[in-house]
Amino acid sequence: MKRAIPVLVLSVAGLIPVWRYEPSTGTSSSSSVADAATTPSTSSSGTTFTGTTVTTEKGDVQVRITFDGDEITAVRMLRQPNHPQTTAAVPKLIAETLEAQSADIDTVSGATLTSDGYKESLQAAIDKRAAAASASPSASASAPAGASRTVAGSTVTTEKGDVQVQVTFDGDEITAVRMLRQPNHPQTTAAVPKLIAETLEAQSADIDTVSGATLTSDGYKESLQAAIDAKG
Repeated sequence: MKRAIPVLVLSVAGLIPVWRYEPSTGTSSSSSVADAATTPSTSSSGTTFTGTTVTTEKGDVQVRITFDGDEITAVRMLRQPNHPQTTAAVPKLIAETLEAQSADIDTVSGATLTSDGYKESLQAAIDKRAAAASASPSASASAPAGASRTVAGSTVTTEKGDVQVQVTFDGDEITAVRMLRQPNHPQTTAAVPKLIAETLEAQSADIDTVSGATLTSDGYKESLQAAIDAKG
């Protein structure tokens, strides 16, 4: 019986760390979550960019996104209001972001403030990524002929909403155009494919305005031209 006592004591002592362990909840708007650096972080899973901290009446909202190439592959909430409606809304916002590949997503009913803060922080992160791509040293000087390069144009504000274009070049040829930001409007949705098709045919921003979507067309052409100018 006496020999069994040390074994029992050691067994109990070995359990103490397990009892004291407290898992992280991962949902907090606490000020203990520090703002991440503005420089992107690169890992094997992709490059991450952190959006601004947006203060709402419900609490702070901050988003971090991960890109794999041009694709948004993950979204993580660094700060969010400690509120049931926010908790329910966040998965929907993230799912829509991964589907839309932009901040042009719907507001979740019942969580308008969180949705607006989320979209603002998300767009800031997307803009950081676009700025980093534009500010990086030109790859065309050192890359072989025909190398692909993606350039984001400026964000153009219109009465209908913001417009921003991203252009992919293969050498000097425009091979793809992607909308990073566009008004959430049926006429814009109908106009964008026409604008992109004309761009690929004209290989320039000298394209026609789409009838019924003049503001979007003008914003598109301005952002497109900025991307072409940035490529050089």
